[in-house]
Amino acid sequence: MIILGVDPGLQATGYGFIHVNKGSLKLMEAGTIEPKPKDSFDQKIQAIYRNLQALVARHCPEVMVLEKLYAHYKHPTTACIMGHARGVICLLCAQHRIKLVECSVKRIRQAVVGNGNASKDQTREMVAHLLSLNPKDLAIDASDALALSLGYVHFCRRKI
Repeated sequence: MIILGVDPGLQATGYGFIHVNKGSLKLMEAGTIEPKPKDSFDQKIQAIYRNLQALVARHCPEVMVLEKLYAHYKHPTTACIMGHARGVICLLCAQHRIKLVECSVKRIRQAVVGNGNASKDQTREMVAHLLSLNPKDLAIDASDALALSLGYVHFCRRKI
């Protein structure tokens, strides 16, 4: 089974593909999609969509694990803006008939690190350890995306 984790963001959208076969994990690809800072809002959304579409076409994931939207009451506009990015990602899932699973950051960090309040750096360290990578070679957004994929494996370990 191929699982794609996506950590959406307008500045950087992290993605991480892992292949799970009989309990063994293999990193396929991970990285970030970074629209140009000077691009218009619609161009940024389009860049996220097009890049993810190309990645999906190349790796053919069966499941996409998308980070649930967390909205802080002090920044309601951020939630609306992120909703647009998440919208095109959900559309991509529907178009390619990919199972969409949404997970909260705390639930993923609890599954991967053992602490729902773990920091991004702690999460990156554990993701790197689980996938035999050097944490310094792993961008924060990519490690968050891989954590989503790994968390899904943890939740479904008896089914995969």
